[in-house]
Amino acid sequence: MSDQETPDAPQAPDPSGRALRPVRGAARCAIAALALAGVAWAARAVWHVRLAMAGSPASGPPDQGDGVHRLPTALEDSYHLVSSAGDAATVICAVAFLLWLDRVRDNARALSGTKPRYGYPWLFLGWIVPVVNLWIPRGMVADVHGSVFPDRRLPAVVNWWWALWLAGLAGGVGLIYADSTDEVIARAYTGVLPLLAADLVIVAAAATAALMVRTLTTAQRQHIDEAARPAA
Repeated sequence: MSDQETPDAPQAPDPSGRALRPVRGAARCAIAALALAGVAWAARAVWHVRLAMAGSPASGPPDQGDGVHRLPTALEDSYHLVSSAGDAATVICAVAFLLWLDRVRDNARALSGTKPRYGYPWLFLGWIVPVVNLWIPRGMVADVHGSVFPDRRLPAVVNWWWALWLAGLAGGVGLIYADSTDEVIARAYTGVLPLLAADLVIVAAAATAALMVRTLTTAQRQHIDEAARPAA
């Protein structure tokens, strides 16, 4: 039977007696969402370059201070649309990634018979609680691999993904400083290079995350298939 014909969740025994959850569909959705987010951030980079090349209008930045905003130019208006589309893509990406992570965490617990290092609430809180969000998300992903394959080294792609993600946050394209769109436009006019650097790092992080999802999902499915063969 080919890989395409193989059932997504073979009926294999597992140490905990918990049902194994199908992960192939969730992995594909997560990879597609990560690709979408990468394209969205690449589009932001293109608009940042366009804004820098156009230069600030004689009337000054969109945010005039003291709550006064001038009418946006056509280019600024289009950047607002690109930014909104990017925000939507980021939300979709986050949801798809968490659904995948939830499934592979459950399967890792079923296959290893051990509880995850971080409880279920950290699946969400780990990304938003200050300070601990610097290591808990990576720890959850590493636990998925380590609990099932305790004798294998953690795939390097996990560390690459996390390093790029942290670098993107530090770059601050509205991610950590929560700049408004008009403030980001003003930054593009006055100093676009930091924005471009952060854009490119986020695109690289999305691509690396997609590779990580594929790597961990493939390893977990192979383990499940191998466990199913003696049972068959």
